[in-house]
Amino acid sequence: MRILLVEDEEDLALAIKQVLINEKYVVDWASDGIQAWEYLENQWTEYTVAVIDWLLPGLSGLELCQRLRANRNLVPVLMLTALGQPENRVKGLDAGADDYLVKPFVMDELLARLRALQRRSPQFQIPTLSIGDFYLDYANNALRIGKNSPPTMIPLTNKEFQILAYLMQNPDRIISGSKIRHQLWEFEAEPMSNVVAAQMRLLRRKLASYGCDCPIETIPTQGYRFNSN
Repeated sequence: MRILLVEDEEDLALAIKQVLINEKYVVDWASDGIQAWEYLENQWTEYTVAVIDWLLPGLSGLELCQRLRANRNLVPVLMLTALGQPENRVKGLDAGADDYLVKPFVMDELLARLRALQRRSPQFQIPTLSIGDFYLDYANNALRIGKNSPPTMIPLTNKEFQILAYLMQNPDRIISGSKIRHQLWEFEAEPMSNVVAAQMRLLRRKLASYGCDCPIETIPTQGYRFNSN
């Protein structure tokens, strides 16, 4: 899952970003409305939710939200602001925001509101990530293999988990390395072009060390596929 965070207060933005990364989100942080719009226009990326501060340089959060809806972009928007008066909430919701969180807030409430937005958005609901004998365990950040008791539990890094989740959400579909790289690595990370292939090698090596075959196929010149058969 990928989130766009638009917040010009650096300390707050970095704190939110770290919390979201810990929850296995891929996070792009923009510090002004212009940069945020460039991210949103990028054809490679699909955001699960946009978390947008109201008071931003360049384009305000309100203007950004209005522009999104005018362009028929339906990404759910959680508006952050210190403007907690009822008339301001009405303005934000009328501009196209889906929810509103007044500063200061606790991170647990932010996460709960993000989960609620995902549940209300059919295009972003997470299917049960279980295919055949492979099950992604969110609670333990692990891949569980086999239905016997006890099953094999393979601990995953956040990036390994994100790759498996993305491919398992698209079983039997060939996804190019470029698409995976643009979807699962942050813009500012500027990963090398072979970073996906390198991660796949490490993931296969890890599964092999547990005596398991990797369900991800490499399709020459095309990309990768999670084989559901």
